[in-house]
Amino acid sequence: MTGGRVGRSRVTVSRVGLGCAQLGNLYTPIGEAEAIATVRAAWDSGVRYFDTAPHYGLGLSERRLGDALRTLPREEYAVSTKVGRLLVPDRSGSERRDPEGFHVPADHRRVWDFTADGIHRSLEASLLRLGLDRIDIALIHDPEDHQAPALEEAYPALHELRTQGVVGAIGVGSKQSQVLHRFVTETEIDAVMVAGRYTLLEQPALDTLLPECARRGVSVLNSGVFNSGLLAVPDPHPGLPYEYAEAPGGVLTRARAIAAVCARHGTTLPATALAFAAAHPAVAAVVVGAHDPEQVRRNVALAAAEPPPGEFWAELVAEGLLRPDAALPTAPVVAA
Repeated sequence: MTGGRVGRSRVTVSRVGLGCAQLGNLYTPIGEAEAIATVRAAWDSGVRYFDTAPHYGLGLSERRLGDALRTLPREEYAVSTKVGRLLVPDRSGSERRDPEGFHVPADHRRVWDFTADGIHRSLEASLLRLGLDRIDIALIHDPEDHQAPALEEAYPALHELRTQGVVGAIGVGSKQSQVLHRFVTETEIDAVMVAGRYTLLEQPALDTLLPECARRGVSVLNSGVFNSGLLAVPDPHPGLPYEYAEAPGGVLTRARAIAAVCARHGTTLPATALAFAAAHPAVAAVVVGAHDPEQVRRNVALAAAEPPPGEFWAELVAEGLLRPDAALPTAPVVAA
């Protein structure tokens, strides 16, 4: 699965990456064996980029990902993890469930820390959980409410670690396009992870962020391309998640209207969502989560399918369901 280089770094990623939040028991718990099998199914399908974070399951995602990758050739894959939240033991929470949506005991607390010391401590702890010798891509995680320390302390610390070769590439991940745009214009990052802001459902990242990334050579790691699950099924229905909560009525109505156009053209919402998410020239990888091996295999198969023809996209634009300035796919995300 041919990938792209991340910014000006030497790190390369496959065109489809595995998002590993589900390995941390996001929404529903999965067993250890199934978690390992999910990563191995991704590997067998050609995926060579894996994204995780301490936030996902209070470290469970990192531990499971590391276990799954341990016997695989290290030079053949890239791992990204994130900084900004430290995990602090909390014995009082061991009998409670984590309140952040992960089915794990709340035996640690997340503590925001964008200081240089916090960045070093976070990466050291991640390396221990992953059991790896290095982090390929280190991303500042969700700095929306902490922009000053993230820019003035976290970024310089990561810049120095990149200079020293401790990490291969650095970047920022956020759901807010304007925050990512600020880092692109004010720093020398290699990548941004855009979470849910450039999808078939909505494209606010197209205003300024993606054009600036293309101009500056900053790679886009496009995640949340199913908008937390709303676009992951052919027929969206009430109760599906959007932004990690139940999709509101207006958003569900829009998703169903797009699905109706898909049906008229013999395609499906998940297939077109994947094709669209990869089409912009700044996008180096589309990062898609999965909670079992079959989901992985389905997503990779969809990414290898021919995208819908121009008539499909023209109808979406004509119905006001897609921006007319969006980049349109002309080839599969990955070669079959």
